[in-house]
Amino acid sequence: MRTKSFSLLALAAVFTLSACGGSQNSNSNPAASGAKAAGLDVNKTYIVATDASYAPMEYMENNAVVGFSHDILDAAAKSQNVKLEFVNTPFKGLFANVDKGDSDIGLASITINDERKQQLDFSDPYFEATQMIVTTDRNANIKTFADLKTRPASVQAATSGDLILQDLQGKDSQNIKRFETMPLAFKELESGGVDAVVGDSSVVAYYVKQNPNAKLNTVVDPSFVKEHYGFAFKKGRNDGLREAINKGLAQIKTDGTYDKIHTQWFGTPSGNSAAASSASQ
Repeated sequence: MRTKSFSLLALAAVFTLSACGGSQNSNSNPAASGAKAAGLDVNKTYIVATDASYAPMEYMENNAVVGFSHDILDAAAKSQNVKLEFVNTPFKGLFANVDKGDSDIGLASITINDERKQQLDFSDPYFEATQMIVTTDRNANIKTFADLKTRPASVQAATSGDLILQDLQGKDSQNIKRFETMPLAFKELESGGVDAVVGDSSVVAYYVKQNPNAKLNTVVDPSFVKEHYGFAFKKGRNDGLREAINKGLAQIKTDGTYDKIHTQWFGTPSGNSAAASSASQ
């Protein structure tokens, strides 16, 4: 009987010590506990799917993803102790990748619009841009977007440029030449395969500056609306992660980190005008 009583007492003591130890561990890092309760695991490395072919926003350099969008997301995440891994993913399948849960965040200079918000959740906006038309001297008569009504033009497939050309020419137009990346769309213009390229101002201005020998011209039509980029998340999931990124974006805008990154990539601090950021390319 004494042996049995001792065993029960010893076992009870072990449970008591374990419970106390567990309580101390959970209280030792209240921030981590709160984050986990909000759906954010600070011990997890979150996967970011990015179409790294969109310089200077996100592109590959020395086998690593670099660029303005990359640096903004990375800084916002680090400010909240969130760990990220960036994986190069074609833009055409990127939304499905996030929707299926194969990645946690989509980063590809994604314009936030009502149609996409039906499929995905988005962070707060982190950049403002607009569409831009690119031509060569042989197509100098293209002055407005309406001039492309019956003209062949190249775009990166599934981008905003693709969508507005569909609105202008029709979804089944044979004059819309779609490519997997923007550099390929530009090469089609330079080879004479199309009369124009339509793409985001941030990328167009950078490409034009980097390729002066191509003698490319740019046109911004007054009808082009301002667009805002956001980071994409699976709809109805990862709310804790999305909230952490939004907090991080707010923090880096307040402490000057955002302006520092903007100046690094565009030559000037951030402003309210997409044209101002593009002009600094």
